[in-house]
Amino acid sequence: MKKIWDYLWERLVRYALKFGVVGLVGYVIDLSVSNLLWSGALGDGWYETPLGGKFISVAISTLATWFGNRYWTFRDHRRKNFLLELAEFTLIAVLGLGISLACLYVSHYLLGLTSIVADNISGNVIGLVLATAFRFLLYRYWVFAPNRADGFTALKNREAAEAAAEQAAAEQAVRDAQAR
Repeated sequence: MKKIWDYLWERLVRYALKFGVVGLVGYVIDLSVSNLLWSGALGDGWYETPLGGKFISVAISTLATWFGNRYWTFRDHRRKNFLLELAEFTLIAVLGLGISLACLYVSHYLLGLTSIVADNISGNVIGLVLATAFRFLLYRYWVFAPNRADGFTALKNREAAEAAAEQAAAEQAVRDAQAR
C-alpha cells in the first residue's frame, strides 16, 4: 500500500495540491475582478456584462496561474520554449474559460437565473469545478508533461543518459585495454 501511495504522491497528488494552491490564488483574482467589473465600479461598458466581466477576470487570472504553475507546481517540467508553453497553457485556459462561460450562459440566458448570486454559482462554482478538472489534467499530462522534448526533465534525462553512455564507453575502453 505504501508503494501505491508513493507512486500516487509522486505522479499526481503533490501536483494536485500545488495546483490547488495556485488555482485558489487564481480563483481569488477571478472572483475579485469579475465582481468588481459586474458591480459597475469601473463604469458602464461591455466588461460589466456577465460574459464580458468573466472573460476579463479569467484572462487576468490565467496569466497569474501560468506564472504560479510554471515556477512552482510544475517547475521541474517547465520548458525552454516558454512562448510555446504559454501558448499551450493559454489554449487550455481558453477551453476551460469556455466551460465556465457555458455554465454561466446556460444559467443566465437559458434558465433565466439573472442575479449576481446565480451568476457566481454557475460561473464561479460549477464552471470552476468542471474547468479546473479539465485544466489540471491537460496541464499535467500535456503542457507540463515530463516527456516533452524541450522540457527541463527530458533534457536532464538525456544528459544523464549521455553521461551514463560515456561512463560505459570509458569502462569498456579500460576493459579492452586490460584485455590486451
